[in-house]
Amino acid sequence: MEFAQERVATLHDLTGADPDAPTGDAAVVVPMTAREHASLAAERVLTELEAVDPARVVVALRAPPDRVGTMRSWLTDYDLPLELLWCNAPAVDRLLDDAGLGGAFGKGRDVWLALGVAASEADYVVVQDADATTYSGRHVRRLLAPLGRGFEFSKGYYARVENGQLYGRLCRLFYEPLVRTLADAHDAPVLSYLGAFRYALSGEFAVTADLATQLRAQRAWGLEVGTLGEAFAHAGVAGSAQVDLGRHEHDHRSVSGSSGLSGMCDQVADALFRVLDDHGVTPDFETLPARYRDTAEEFLSAYAADAAFNGLTYDRESEREQVATYAESVGPLGADERLPTWNAAPFDAAAVRTATTASLADIADVAPPGED
Repeated sequence: MEFAQERVATLHDLTGADPDAPTGDAAVVVPMTAREHASLAAERVLTELEAVDPARVVVALRAPPDRVGTMRSWLTDYDLPLELLWCNAPAVDRLLDDAGLGGAFGKGRDVWLALGVAASEADYVVVQDADATTYSGRHVRRLLAPLGRGFEFSKGYYARVENGQLYGRLCRLFYEPLVRTLADAHDAPVLSYLGAFRYALSGEFAVTADLATQLRAQRAWGLEVGTLGEAFAHAGVAGSAQVDLGRHEHDHRSVSGSSGLSGMCDQVADALFRVLDDHGVTPDFETLPARYRDTAEEFLSAYAADAAFNGLTYDRESEREQVATYAESVGPLGADERLPTWNAAPFDAAAVRTATTASLADIADVAPPGED
């Protein structure tokens, strides 16, 4: 247990407290895919949310048409004020295409759609992943507590230790050493901010509804880093906090493949360099990959010592190979495909709700979750 402060306000779990928080004024966004159907982790999340009693729960679903009806029926089992937002519904895709926002999609686009809907009917919005088997409703209250004290943005952090070893590989082995490398070369406030978060790639955060409408969103796995950049621009250091959510256990991905950590790394890197570009930081991409690998090697030594200190297994060579793979993601920016802020979007949240409702009506004759 420790109580050190970072560049942003850091709220620790020192006493196991369950703080007062404005849950009744908050909407909780839970992104899901078809694979979450009836999973132990998703069921735990939804059950815990029943006890939290938020104003609204918006499930941002990305699933093929033949799975939506089953997901919809399953969600009715929970005593929640729940709205199902089918994010890749045909009518939603048409809405985006007609507005010139079609193209790549993923978690980021799903959360962006849900943020618009949630912010239209609540004062605060909390985003929670659905894959943590250790999830607690206390996480919602802990994320919201800083917002009730005047902060605009709150980010969760936690330990990733399972099966006798360290996880959180993309954050530990790519994001953290890369940000350290960049900070060593550039005296930029944004890098100090990005480096202050103890788990920058966590999917758990909370924002005021006003800030939610000012966030440009990455379309897929760069969402978390992109959100930090937007929070820095609009809330700044003084308006940001991070809170201790204990220890998380959830699904693990392989390193290789477009859906593995290496594919995610490409998008995280693009989001990070996009944030830096927004704030006038131009890395030397010719030397950065090698400098990143040198810094990562220092991190490997520290992780090896930490693992040994805690009696954990540690495969240094495997982690070094991952660093080499991740280094391939370090390079110049591509096209900016971020989604716009909701306060400047070409349609409003009501149009999204209308589109998803129309498509859901074509799926099955099952009452939408939350309706009498």
